[in-house]
Amino acid sequence: MADTVLYEVSDGLATVTLNRPDAMNAMNTEAKVALRDALEAAGADPAVRAVLLTATGRAFCVGQDLKEHVQSLTGEDAMRTVREHYNPIVRAITGMAKPVVAGVNGVAAGAGFGFALAADYRVVADTASFNTSFAGVALSADSGISWTLPRLIGPGRAADLMLFPRSLSAREAYDLGLVGKLVPAAELAAEAEKTARALAAGPTLAYASIKEAMAYGAGHSLAQTLEKEDELQTRAGASEDHRIAVEAFLAKEKPRYVGR
Repeated sequence: MADTVLYEVSDGLATVTLNRPDAMNAMNTEAKVALRDALEAAGADPAVRAVLLTATGRAFCVGQDLKEHVQSLTGEDAMRTVREHYNPIVRAITGMAKPVVAGVNGVAAGAGFGFALAADYRVVADTASFNTSFAGVALSADSGISWTLPRLIGPGRAADLMLFPRSLSAREAYDLGLVGKLVPAAELAAEAEKTARALAAGPTLAYASIKEAMAYGAGHSLAQTLEKEDELQTRAGASEDHRIAVEAFLAKEKPRYVGR
């Protein structure tokens, strides 16, 4: 992977770290390609059971690198990066059959906000902030935020944040339900890793099924969702991890999952 994105796998956890701190982790083409490739690699690696997406420096990600972007504005397809980079990144996060934790260390704006919302769980520093940003530079929404944000906080509040972009503090985001765990900034790195490692040691297939069920339920009727739940529960019930969990419960022991 490029130096703009660091990638490491350890004991079932893939850590993907945005690494352009001097640019507040703005996404230039090199970073977008590296992030896309890292997430796709994590999703395809059977040794990876959870992913931590985080960043170096004082920002999580401020979205598109406008210094690079301005050079493409004269072309007919100035926004092809959405199709080539942002959409595949969000699909990689939401589509992988394993949980993704976003460790939000600082400001998450535009696409950076979208990446954080695409994750399954967010651990956020109390000094972090969020901003939709898109309307502020005369753009529509991307990075899945038009899908994730309304589902997390409702269409009315989402429209307010999208039409009138402003900085949303970590506490405000927590109160709105956008944050799973709010921690002091000094504890962010350790707590995000602890959370992700707990998921990496958990029942991977069950997590994947829960993730799939929630995504399916967001766009289908109750009747259809009940059928999907039946399908996924049948699969989970036949897993080795379910057998391990039941046997451990009966023996009053802590289960040691194998991810199958």
